[in-house]
Amino acid sequence: MTTPSEPADPATAAPAATHRPRFPLWVAIVAGGAITAVSLGVRSTFGLLLEPIADGLDTQTGSIAIAIAVQNLLWGFSQPVAGAISDRFGAARTLAGGGVLYLAAMLLLAQASAPGMVLVSGGFVTGVAIGVASFAVVLSAVGKMAPPEKRSLYLGIVSAVGSLGQFVLVPITQWHLDRNDWSDTVVVLGLVAAVIVLVAPFMTMSRVDVGPADTGLGDDAASGGGAAPEPGRTLRQELRRAGHSRSYLMLNGAFFVCGFHVTFIGVFLPGYAEDGGLSPSTASTALALIGLFNVAGSLIVGVLGQRMRFTTVLAWIYGLRAVVIAGYILVPLSATSTIVFSMGMGLLWLATVPMTSAIVTQQFGPAHAGALFGIVFLSHRSWGPSSAASWSTPPTRTPRCGGSPWPSVSSRWRCISSSTSRRSPSRRRRATGPCRSCPPGSAPWSPPQGSPRRWRWRRSRPMRSAIRPTARPRASASSRPQC
Repeated sequence: MTTPSEPADPATAAPAATHRPRFPLWVAIVAGGAITAVSLGVRSTFGLLLEPIADGLDTQTGSIAIAIAVQNLLWGFSQPVAGAISDRFGAARTLAGGGVLYLAAMLLLAQASAPGMVLVSGGFVTGVAIGVASFAVVLSAVGKMAPPEKRSLYLGIVSAVGSLGQFVLVPITQWHLDRNDWSDTVVVLGLVAAVIVLVAPFMTMSRVDVGPADTGLGDDAASGGGAAPEPGRTLRQELRRAGHSRSYLMLNGAFFVCGFHVTFIGVFLPGYAEDGGLSPSTASTALALIGLFNVAGSLIVGVLGQRMRFTTVLAWIYGLRAVVIAGYILVPLSATSTIVFSMGMGLLWLATVPMTSAIVTQQFGPAHAGALFGIVFLSHRSWGPSSAASWSTPPTRTPRCGGSPWPSVSSRWRCISSSTSRRSPSRRRRATGPCRSCPPGSAPWSPPQGSPRRWRWRRSRPMRSAIRPTARPRASASSRPQC
C-alpha cells in the first residue's frame, strides 16, 4: 500500500518549500507539545474559575460566561490570522508573542473589579492569545519541519503531549482555588503561561528548497492523485485555490462536526449523567478518562497515518464516533456504560487534529499550511459560544419516564414521543380548542364517547372543521362540536 506522503508522480512533481529546524527535531517536538499543553491547559481552567470570579465580583455567572463565549469566538477568528503570521515571520516569533499576550491577559484578569474588565481581559485579550499560541500554529510548524514519511507520527506525538496539560493544570488549579483567592490563582496561571515565551525559541526553523519528496498532492491529494502545488504561490492564490477545492471544503465540514461532538459532550455529559441518577464523581471521572485516553488515541492515529492514507484514517475516526455515540444512547444508562463511552470517545477525541493538519499540509504544501489550517480550525470553534451559553443557563436535560433512567430502547422511544407531544402546545390547542364561531369563554371541545378513534388533520378547512372522523358512517349531529 502506498503511503500518503508519496507523491503520485515523483518524476514530474515540482519542488516545494519546507523548513529545517535550528535545533534537533525531537527538541522542537517536545517544545511544541509543551506549548500546546500550557496553552490548552490554562484555557481549560476557566470552567473552574467561572463561579469564583462571579462570587468575588458579586455578579451573576451569566455575565462572566459571556466573556468565555467571546473568548471562544476570538480564539476561532484569530487562528487564520495567527497562521498567516506564522507562515510569514516564523512560528517561534508568533508563539512568543502569543505567550506575552497570554501573560498580560491573565494579569489583567487578576486585577479585574467589574464584569466589563473580565470581558476585556478574559474574553477579548485571552481569546486572541489562545489563538496565537495554540496547537494550530504548533502543528503547522511541526508539519513543516517533519519529513513527509514521519509527519503523521510527529503530529500525533505533539497532540498527545498537549493533552496532558489539562490533567496536570486542572487538579492543581482546583487545589489552589480551595486554599487561595481566585485572583492569586489567575496570577499563578499567568506565570505558567509565561513558559510559552521561554520554550518558543526552540521552534525556530529556516526555509530551504528541497526536491519532490515533500510536495503537496493538489486538490485530489485525498485520493492520491493530482498535480502538486506550484512553488512560490502567494497566500491569496492558495486561498482561491482552497475555495475551489472540494476536498478542502469537505474537510472544513468534517471538522465542524468534530467541534460539535467535542463541545456537546464536554458540556452536556456531566449533566446527562447526573440526571440519569449517577454520582457527580462518575461524571468527573468520565471527563478525566476522555482526556487520558486521548493521549493514547493521538499516538495510535499517528502510527496509523504512516501505514494508511490520512483520509482513510479520518473516515474511520468519524465512523467509530458515530458507533460509540449511538451505542451509548441506545444501551441503558449506567456508570459502566458511561465509563466505557468515555474511554471510547477518548481514543477518538482529538485524534482528528493531527490527521486534519497533515491533510492540509499534503494538499497545499507547507508554505501556507498555518493559515489554511487556521481556517479549518475556525469551523471547529464555531460551537464554542454554545458551550459558554450553557454555563450561564442550565442545559435542558432529556426527560426520564417514571423518574428513573430508561431501561430499554422501546421505553426510551415512548418517553421521547410523549415528551415531544407535551412540548407541542400550539398543535394541542388547535386540536382540542373551541371552534371559531363559539363565544369567548366556552369550554374546549373533545371527541365524544363512542366516536371513532381515527382522526385526521384537515388543513384546508377552518378551525371549526379541523378534526373529523374518517370512519363511516358520518358522525351524527350529536357528535359535532358544541359550544
